[in-house]
Amino acid sequence: MSAASSLLSEDQFLCSICLDVFTDPVSTPCGHNFCKNCISKHWDTKDYCECPNCKKRFKRGPELQVNTFISEMVSHYKQSAQQRAGSSSEQQAAKPGEVPCDICTGTKLKALKSCLVCLVSYCETHLQPHLTVSVLKRHQLINPVENLEGRMCTKHDKLLELFCRDDQTCVCMLCTISDHKPHDVVPLKEEYEGRKAELGKTEAELQQMVQQRQLKIKEIKHSAKVSRENADGQIAGSFQVLTRLKDIIEKTQAEAIKMIEMKHTLIEKQAEGFIKELEQEISELKKKSAELEQLSLSEDHLHLLQNLPSLNAAPPTKEWTEVTVPPPSYEGIFRAVFVPLLEILIIELKKLQPKTELKTAQQFAVDVTLDPDTAYPTLILSGDGKQVHHVDAQKKLPDNPERFSTALFVVGKQVISTGRFYFEVQVKGKTQWILGVARQSINRKQPIIIDPQNGLWTLGLMNENEYYAPPVRLSLKSQPKKVGVFVDYEEGLVFFYDVDAADLIYAYTGCCFTERLLPFFNPASNLGGKNSAPLIICPVNPPE
Repeated sequence: MSAASSLLSEDQFLCSICLDVFTDPVSTPCGHNFCKNCISKHWDTKDYCECPNCKKRFKRGPELQVNTFISEMVSHYKQSAQQRAGSSSEQQAAKPGEVPCDICTGTKLKALKSCLVCLVSYCETHLQPHLTVSVLKRHQLINPVENLEGRMCTKHDKLLELFCRDDQTCVCMLCTISDHKPHDVVPLKEEYEGRKAELGKTEAELQQMVQQRQLKIKEIKHSAKVSRENADGQIAGSFQVLTRLKDIIEKTQAEAIKMIEMKHTLIEKQAEGFIKELEQEISELKKKSAELEQLSLSEDHLHLLQNLPSLNAAPPTKEWTEVTVPPPSYEGIFRAVFVPLLEILIIELKKLQPKTELKTAQQFAVDVTLDPDTAYPTLILSGDGKQVHHVDAQKKLPDNPERFSTALFVVGKQVISTGRFYFEVQVKGKTQWILGVARQSINRKQPIIIDPQNGLWTLGLMNENEYYAPPVRLSLKSQPKKVGVFVDYEEGLVFFYDVDAADLIYAYTGCCFTERLLPFFNPASNLGGKNSAPLIICPVNPPE
C-alpha cells in the first residue's frame, strides 16, 4: 500500500468538486471518483444524474458504494501528509505576527502563500495541490496575508479585483454594472502600479526631508556644542564672581536676618500686649456672666431686683474694632542689603566676556524710527526717521498732546511693553547728547528732571567728555562713537554698551516698569554749530 501510494500523484487523491482530499470516496459507473457527500449534493441540484467530469448521464441515480481501495489509499496519504507536516512543524510553526495556515489542525504552520480564489492561506504542505493540480494552478497566489475575507465584496460576495477612481474604493465585477456603472473603473493592478509610482515619488520626497532633518540635527548639535562651550566659559567666570561675593553675601545675610528679627520682635511684643489685655477683659466678662447666671437662678424676688442694676452693666472694656497688628514691611531691608551686591555684581560682570554679552543683546534688535509728532519744534528729523539734530529756527507745528514743548526731546514710534529690546545710535562728532528709554506717560508740556524717578533711564554726554547716567557720574576710558541700548522689561534692566569696544558702559538694575516704554532721544543744542552732528539710529551688525 505504501509503495503504491508513493507512485500516485497527489492530485489523484483530490475530489474534483470540493478540490480537497477524498472523504468517503465513491466511484460512478463511468469510473470517476468523488466524495460521497459531494456527488450526492451535486446530483440533488440537478434534474438528472450526470458525471461532473465526463458529462455522461445516467437514466436513474446509481447506487453509490464507498470504494474501499481508494479510501485506504486516501487514509494512507493523509497519514503520510500529517507525518510530513509533523516533521517540519517545529521549524515552520507560525510565530506571532506571521500568517498561519488555515488548513493545519493542531499546531498552525507558517503560511507560504494565500489564494485569492479560495480565500485560504496555505503552508508548504497544503499548498502542493495549487502547484500540481491543473485546475488549481490557475488560481491567483500572493504572499500570505491575513483577513482574506476583507478582499470580498460585502454586497455581491465576489473578489474585489477592480478600483473605482470616482469613489476611490475597491469594487467587484458586479459592482461595475450596478452602483459604479458610469464610473471610471480600472483593474486593481493598473491602479496599484500608478499608486506605487506615486509612492516612489513620495518616498523620494520623504527621503529628502529625512536628509534635510538629519542636516538640521547636525546643525542643532553643533549649536548645542557651541552653547556648551560658551556655558562652560560663563560658569567659570561666574564662579570667580560668586567667590568674590561670598564673604559679602554671608555678612549681609546675617545683617538682614538680624534686622528682620528685630522688626518681628517689636511686632511680637505688641501682639503679646494686646493678647494679655484681651485675656484680662475676657476674664472680667466671664466673671460678670457667671454672676448674672447665678442671679437668674435665684427665686428671691427682692434679691434679684436689688442686685440686678449693679450686675446688669457690662464691665468697662476697650474698643477693639480698629486695633490691628500691622504686618511689618521687609522690602526696604532687602533693598538696602542687596542693591549694593547688585552693583558689585554688575562691575564684576563687565569683566566677563563683554563681547558675548553685547552679541546676546543684539539678538533682540528692533528697527527704531523717530516719531515726528513728538519732536520739539526746533528739531529736524530725516525723511526716513533715523536722524535728528537741532537748529535755531523754530518750525510752526501743531501743538498736539504728544509733542514735547519745553525741551529738545523726541521719542521713537516703537513701544516696549514686554520681552527684550535693543537698538544702536551713532553719537560720533557730538559734544552733548542724551538717549535711552522713557515712560510713555512722560510729561511733555512742562520741564522735567531726567532721572529714573521721573521715568527716564538714560545715558548722556555734556561738555565734550563728561558722561553720566543719572544720578551717577561716569568715568570712561574712551569716548563711544556708537551706543547700544538694551532693555529687559520683565527683569527690570536697562544696559548701555560701547558698540565698537563691545563693552558695557552702565546698567540700571532693579527697575520697576509699570507701563509701556519708548526709545528716547535728545540731540541737545547745536551750540552754534559745535554740536550740529545728528543722532543717527543705525542698523545692528553683530560683531564677529
